[in-house]
Amino acid sequence: MAKPNYSFEKRQRELAKKKKQDEKDAKKRAAKEAKPGSEPAQG
Repeated sequence: MAKPNYSFEKRQRELAKKKKQDEKDAKKRAAKEAKPGSEPAQG
């Protein structure tokens, strides 16, 4: 049986996390552009 390739799995997790963060940032940017001058309230 082949041994697991942990570095590949880690890389995939990192890519998924980066993709999710990029989507979140894009959504924030779109919301900011939709309402110029107004910032969303933080916490």
